[in-house]
Amino acid sequence: MNIFSRLLPLLIGTTSLPAMAQSNSMAPGSAIFMFVLFVVLTLGITIWASKRTKTTKDFYAAGGGITGFQNGLAIAGDYMSAASFLGIAGLVYISGFDGLIYAIGFLVGWPIVLLLIAEPLRNLGKYTFADVASFRLQQKPIRILAASGSLVTVIFYLIAQMVGAGKLIELLFGMQYEVAVVIVGVLMTFYVTFGGMLATTWVQLIKAILLLSGATLMAVLVMVQFGFSFETMFAEAVKIHSKGDAIMAPGTLVSDPVSAISLGMALMFGTAGLPHILMRFFTVRDAVQARRSVFYATGFIGYFYILTFIIGFGAIVLLAAHPEYFSNGALIGGTNMAAIRLSQAVGGDMLLGFISAVAFATILAVVSGLTLAGSSAISHDLYSTLVLKGDRNEKKEMRASRIATIVLGVIAVLLGIVFENQNVAFMVGLAFCVAASANFPILLLSMYWRKLTTRGAVMGGSLGLLTAVVLVFIGPTVWVDAFGFKEAIFPYKYPAIFSVSVAFIGIWVFSLLDNSANAKAEQASFDAQFVRSQTGIGAAEASEH
Repeated sequence: MNIFSRLLPLLIGTTSLPAMAQSNSMAPGSAIFMFVLFVVLTLGITIWASKRTKTTKDFYAAGGGITGFQNGLAIAGDYMSAASFLGIAGLVYISGFDGLIYAIGFLVGWPIVLLLIAEPLRNLGKYTFADVASFRLQQKPIRILAASGSLVTVIFYLIAQMVGAGKLIELLFGMQYEVAVVIVGVLMTFYVTFGGMLATTWVQLIKAILLLSGATLMAVLVMVQFGFSFETMFAEAVKIHSKGDAIMAPGTLVSDPVSAISLGMALMFGTAGLPHILMRFFTVRDAVQARRSVFYATGFIGYFYILTFIIGFGAIVLLAAHPEYFSNGALIGGTNMAAIRLSQAVGGDMLLGFISAVAFATILAVVSGLTLAGSSAISHDLYSTLVLKGDRNEKKEMRASRIATIVLGVIAVLLGIVFENQNVAFMVGLAFCVAASANFPILLLSMYWRKLTTRGAVMGGSLGLLTAVVLVFIGPTVWVDAFGFKEAIFPYKYPAIFSVSVAFIGIWVFSLLDNSANAKAEQASFDAQFVRSQTGIGAAEASEH
């Protein structure tokens, strides 16, 4: 059944709500109450924020008045996505130790952001990382390339969040998967269209607090079952898991060196190229607050990944005692629902309701940030450059951003349906690969390499983006799992080791071969840019909001 035949009943209204109910609904009254409570709360925040969102600075950067601690917590809320909570717990559940390669990869990218990216980004940019990449280079080609890389990254990332949300609501309320995805798409579009970055920030703050609290409670309840002994938990997991001792060693998920290195590069460098994360550094007052944001975010995120480790291994042991969670030997709802099922196993319906609401909050917060980043790339980088010809018009730019938000919402819903059966952590890995290949090389070299030129950045960045996208599509995840072909053309799931190399080498070669007058002027401008990036002299001060 293709996507259009699945959506047609929804579009023409022939699917009634009673007909959508399925017999496997597991939602207790507490889950419904907490879902409704969170939605009402966030809608209230959006209405409040909409009254304070009057300029492009308000819409893109929340007026620049967010503190370092608030922004660090919001970054954690933005970064701890469905892939982190549902996906990594699910990967640990099916693969054991190897599932943590994602958690480690997601985390180790933050020192790069802290030491190399955060302060220069805040000192040089305004709303998007394209502001930084084009600081001393030609605006039009660089912004088009940066926006393209941002949009591809955002779309891959959105797929993962929409799948996680759809599966969650489908499992809990017995709705059709397509209906669940549409609900999420409508809500995220409303948040961004009316509330902008201010509403998104507060949704992310609330979500981060709820997620850290819920995951901590789950981890404690799991460890109670084993007398707070990790040794006992691991021993029981080895006895129960079909792979036995193999779950305590690497190789069950990533079995060859190329895949391991490639995945590690994607997660590590991709963090520093995620547009929705980079945008958050423009919401603070100055570079000092930007650095503090990373410090706080790293602490929150690292703590959270320790909890997902406990949740994943706890699910291996504790879910086995509940045959009602399985059908034909497989977990109902797929491995993405391991954490949700575990919450019911250790805490009953009340904890299930709370954790389900938290998971839903997690997804809505992340998709809001992603949608805002995507719409910003379209309006601030593409629309202003190509249509307005660099003549900034706040009203027209904000209108374009809101239209782009609606379009991205529709695209997210459609792609969420197409990729229904994909593990969400895998899909986020693809987004990180594109970010590492297209965004990170240009951003890093624009700030630190004197000889970078527009021609080098455009040619190398385009090659990196094209290589990443093509190899992802002809690789196993899309070519086989999504499109149904028997064998992939490209054998590796993650092509970052190839695409990142292509990007850096391409930028280096084409920059060195560029002897144009523009190239010499761009290289001569490096010193002034470097001073500003390191000192903040000349950077716009953010106003308190």
